[in-house]
Amino acid sequence: MTYTLRTQDDAVASSRKMNKELFGCFGDRSLFDRHRNADTFDTICSTSTMTVGIRDPGLAVDGRSSVYDDGDGFCCLWGEVYPRERYADDELKAAESLAEWLFGRFDREGIDAVHALNGSFLAVFATDEQATVVTDPVRSWECFYTDIDGDRLFSTDLAVLTQRRSSLSYRRDSLLEYIHLGTVLGERTLLQSIDRVPFDGYLNADHVGELDRFVYEPTSFDYARELSERLVRAVDRRATSPDPAGLLLSGGHDSRIFLTEMPSIAESYTIGNPNSREVTVAQNLAGQYDVSHTVLQPDERYLLPTDEKSRYTQGIKEALHIHHAGFNDTFEMESVYHGTLFDTLFKGYFLERDGLELFGMKLPSKGLAPDPDPIDSLLNTLGFFPAESERVAEAAKALFDVDLTLEESPTAFLRSQLEAELETCWERTESVHNAMDLLVIKNQPVMPMHVHLADNYYEGFVAIDSELLDWHLKTPPEYRRYDTFRKAVGAIDDDILKHRPQSQPLGSVRLNQIQRFLRRKVPLLEAFEPAWPPRDELYDRYRLDESLFPDDHAVRGLPARLKLRIHDARWWMQ
Repeated sequence: MTYTLRTQDDAVASSRKMNKELFGCFGDRSLFDRHRNADTFDTICSTSTMTVGIRDPGLAVDGRSSVYDDGDGFCCLWGEVYPRERYADDELKAAESLAEWLFGRFDREGIDAVHALNGSFLAVFATDEQATVVTDPVRSWECFYTDIDGDRLFSTDLAVLTQRRSSLSYRRDSLLEYIHLGTVLGERTLLQSIDRVPFDGYLNADHVGELDRFVYEPTSFDYARELSERLVRAVDRRATSPDPAGLLLSGGHDSRIFLTEMPSIAESYTIGNPNSREVTVAQNLAGQYDVSHTVLQPDERYLLPTDEKSRYTQGIKEALHIHHAGFNDTFEMESVYHGTLFDTLFKGYFLERDGLELFGMKLPSKGLAPDPDPIDSLLNTLGFFPAESERVAEAAKALFDVDLTLEESPTAFLRSQLEAELETCWERTESVHNAMDLLVIKNQPVMPMHVHLADNYYEGFVAIDSELLDWHLKTPPEYRRYDTFRKAVGAIDDDILKHRPQSQPLGSVRLNQIQRFLRRKVPLLEAFEPAWPPRDELYDRYRLDESLFPDDHAVRGLPARLKLRIHDARWWMQ
């Protein structure tokens, strides 16, 4: 089905515009003005080849967006961006902004100049001869683009581009991926004719391409010591963000690093029931480091998919991972820190471990599975519901004018889609384990959390610091594991491990694994509490079916997570 839209200048009917945006066109200022109102941007730069507008309250704040325009060309850096220390030189010291320094490097080195940057950003370079948009190495900020009547437009906000198009229609494969997996793979979006710049990639007026900043090169070094030192430097690099600063604090090891290294933190926040073990550990940690602590008790706000949440999905990831969005009015902070992606990059969460099969479950070991099936392993960890997905096509057929029926099973469909995506990973590694990690990093499902935080606060996205990405790429997969990370954290502060995570009560990783296994299998033993609130229970308690699917009774029998995905996907056409 094709949906005809009314063109709106800078607002979506059901949702306010994002606080921060980079929008541009491959053309001069007159083309830009035909599509956007210049008054909605803080600054606009233009040449004959490209015009770019930036809206960002952090423009010119240290470590944030900056712009340089000398009349013959310009450089725009948007997001959280720093120089890589090994590239620091006298020219950097003399420059008034990071953008000015990079403009000079672009002039000499071309697109390779972006190797000198660190952070979560987009970099734009334009003269009257050439123009390019470049992502950071892990594409933590998406850049969406579309071609309209021969004009190429791009934006960090997908909804802005949907407004430029006279009609919209779903991409069927993308819609199926979104509903069954929660993530649209590769470079597509839910919508026809709107794509995104590739992972570790760039956008030009007539093509897109990839760079070589994120390539696995395993080597030998002291993995725990190096990780510890790099974590400290990465956190310290972000210590200049405006105060007051808040911390999303779990009971695990990841976020506690900020308590010892970031004395400016004024408040910490944990989502969970006040009497849960996760919250208790977080409270103990906050008390240990004399930081105030707020418990955000999950209620209707935790799951309710508001227009704001749906928009932050960007048509590629489910909104479920924006755990804190419903409590946004509680965060009276300028800056917010978090430990997102620590588990993926440093602990090998998505790597398949070897182990002993007992009672239908695997008791994992430290070692990696010698010959894993990457797709089977990923389907078990990426939010796929094999049995329930079989019912989606029939249950949701009235909600989409797209045939959701598959000739094969949803499992077979996703296997085919993931195998195609895995093929794109081999040029960056020769290891099946690294390829598994890369597939997840390229299609990381939790990115909407980052987008929401970065749009509403000065976000410190520590995990993708260039030194830490370098650690990930150089550390063999067998050493990217929990005990390596725990040793690294323990070296930061003698007391940082004093309060153990509720799922890691013992000092031995192996004994914790055995205990977790026994708690799952022995009837008289209580299982460890899940880290996140019970979604299906909350969905039913607050009767979300009545507000989200008042007339669609067929879909109500699906799990809450599938229903929330269906709602998010449908939102883009409503």
